[in-house]
Amino acid sequence: MPRSTRIDAPGVLHHVIGRGIEKRPIFRDDADRDDFLTRLAALVDGEALDVYAWALLPNHFHLLCRTNRLPLSRSMHRLLTGYVVHFNQRHRRHGHLFQNRFKSIVCQEDRYLKELVRYIHLNPLRSGLVRGLGALAVYPYAGHSALAGNLGRAWQDVDRVLSLFGRHPSNARRAYRKFVAAGMSMGRKPELVGGGLVRSLGGWSEVRALRRRGDRSACDQRILGDGEFVCAVIGRMEERLRRNLRLSQAKPEIGCVCRQVCDAYDVSAGELCSGSRRRPVVRARGALAWVAVKELGYSGADVARYLGVSTSCITRSVATGRPPDVGGLIERIGGPAAPHFA
Repeated sequence: MPRSTRIDAPGVLHHVIGRGIEKRPIFRDDADRDDFLTRLAALVDGEALDVYAWALLPNHFHLLCRTNRLPLSRSMHRLLTGYVVHFNQRHRRHGHLFQNRFKSIVCQEDRYLKELVRYIHLNPLRSGLVRGLGALAVYPYAGHSALAGNLGRAWQDVDRVLSLFGRHPSNARRAYRKFVAAGMSMGRKPELVGGGLVRSLGGWSEVRALRRRGDRSACDQRILGDGEFVCAVIGRMEERLRRNLRLSQAKPEIGCVCRQVCDAYDVSAGELCSGSRRRPVVRARGALAWVAVKELGYSGADVARYLGVSTSCITRSVATGRPPDVGGLIERIGGPAAPHFA
């Protein structure tokens, strides 16, 4: 059965799990764990990720993070490939270390962030790596020690998590520790390690109750969240796919784009390239910049050379956002049409 496409939506919460091949250890000693964390910290410093929770177990790891400027797949490739190369050199081995590709679940932040932080940080305790909450609070290879205020991790976003428990740091830490302690009696909570309707609703009883009411909630095995959240994430992913498909196809010459823009805004090509500040010309110039860069994949430098302006001028124009009146311009230009998604 082919594996499903990974959802790599930017700016969303991901629960990432990486397991050793055949359940073998991926960390043999503290030097391995420290190397892994150094590489993770470098990703945070490079603004690729925001990390809220994490735990290193002998044969797997958990990571709760939000993606920023890099897709999750690229960030994890940097982290895991670099780590495996160093691990193999250090232990004089070769071959794969991790089982297939890492698992990632897109999570609804307002609904699951607190629960996922608790679940991940209790893993060392449930697995027997530490004995009791006191030992967990100083355990250096899970994010709980930083949230408890016992170990500094500059790259871990402690403030974001503690803000969920109170405004004052000391009160928030106290509330956080109480919240984690309450989770010890709740079991392993398998609904937090996957997506789909059953996990998102909290079990089959909730699904049956939903269906008895006649409700049909959108669901996806790659997403942990309610139906509205699932639809929003899938919609964003499909829009990115549409745009990538457009950019991968042949694009019209920029001169052709210019002529269509001039016709649409009733200006001349000479005015467009003259630096005129007449209102229709400025609007036409902004529309050309947006469509050429955002919809057709031209670089800002390409557009700037054609118009005889600086690249920074085009960059500023595009940064102001999509012009309100460019809806039908792609069809007029005759560029690649967006594919239809049922």
